[in-house]
Amino acid sequence: MHQVERRDESKRQGTSDSGCFLPNFCSIRAVFGAVVTAELLALLLVLASATPLARFWTELSSLSLVVQWIALSSALLLCLLRPLLCRFGNRVAGVSAWLLLLLTTLLACEAARMLTSASYRPFDGADWEALLRYLGIAAIVGLLLLRYLYLQFLWRRQQQAESAARLQALQSRIRPHFLFNSMNTVASLTRTDPALAERVVEDLADLFRAAFGDAQRDSTLGRELELARHYLNVERLRLGERLQLEWDLQDLPEAATLPALTLQPLIENAVYHGIEPAPEGGRIEIVGRYRRRRINLSIRNSLPPESAEKVREGNRLALENIRQRLAARFDTEASLIHSKVDGMYQVRLVIPYPWSET
Repeated sequence: MHQVERRDESKRQGTSDSGCFLPNFCSIRAVFGAVVTAELLALLLVLASATPLARFWTELSSLSLVVQWIALSSALLLCLLRPLLCRFGNRVAGVSAWLLLLLTTLLACEAARMLTSASYRPFDGADWEALLRYLGIAAIVGLLLLRYLYLQFLWRRQQQAESAARLQALQSRIRPHFLFNSMNTVASLTRTDPALAERVVEDLADLFRAAFGDAQRDSTLGRELELARHYLNVERLRLGERLQLEWDLQDLPEAATLPALTLQPLIENAVYHGIEPAPEGGRIEIVGRYRRRRINLSIRNSLPPESAEKVREGNRLALENIRQRLAARFDTEASLIHSKVDGMYQVRLVIPYPWSET
């Protein structure tokens, strides 16, 4: 009972955290972005000032030191406090992050003055004008950055919603002829080979379970390959010797996550456009390798002769659908390319692994 409660609590926290527009400032990518942004700001401030060119690098180095203190200290505070801030919603998290930036600016300016002034007195009134100027700059820059992060958050949510809609479109895309042909195959096997008919029904059950599953949940490479095998088992019974298969998978990390229903529609296209229209059938090759933190999968199918009566023109909706879902999941790190290689039609899928969203 306690374990169930802990799992539910972790799910609620994960949901709350995923709904927060503040990025994970503990990640290397966020820290690198903060450092680059801070340095660009320091460069802009020096260029906008009346500093002589002879003192340009001196002023830039001293100002960069203070600005980087502010940026890294703010990133550290947000790294530590982000889980707490995100519990109170985006509005409270945004205001709190802005106030933390101002507080960090105030303390960093005082620390810099303490190190450079021989007669330092805390919050000396003579330096209030400069301090207010720095706080004003920090306030404006902070508002702009928080607004940018919030727009990025809205864009990611839109991408996720569109990705879920595309997956639902794929889930409703099971071709009626495949279902009818599969049912006919099962019906014919119930009398001649009941055990084989039972296995076909199990394969179909797995396919439909994936097709009508939760659109928000990711799949794994191992699960996608398993679904592809279930699908090909059914098609092989229907097409017989017309469908020749070759699997060549080596050292693939089957635990790698990827969007659900990524491979099966590609293989379905290979059967539908490459094998079925050919009077003598054809060949499908599925090759997979894992090299340099990239999973490379290629699905090749032979092409029907141009004289075949059932040559089918595709609209490439499935390819574009999967390509956009990969982009939403992996940004620009994943790719889906189709081409003709050695007289065969090839779809090449590249997925990063391991992958971190932050």
